[in-house]
Amino acid sequence: MNMANAGMDIKTLQYVMGHSDVGVTLNVYTHASFDRAAEQMAKIIDFKDDGVQRKSGQKPKSE
Repeated sequence: MNMANAGMDIKTLQYVMGHSDVGVTLNVYTHASFDRAAEQMAKIIDFKDDGVQRKSGQKPKSE
């Protein structure tokens, strides 16, 4: 696992590494994988479900 995928803020990582362009930081320190994509999709689904529940007056799963 690398710093970006471990949760370090990408702009902070850009500053620490001395990159003038965040694109360089993203290209060097982030890597796509099926597992990571699945985790992010689960977060999107949870976020969407929480929004639907709030509109209908239900409590979100996270509360």
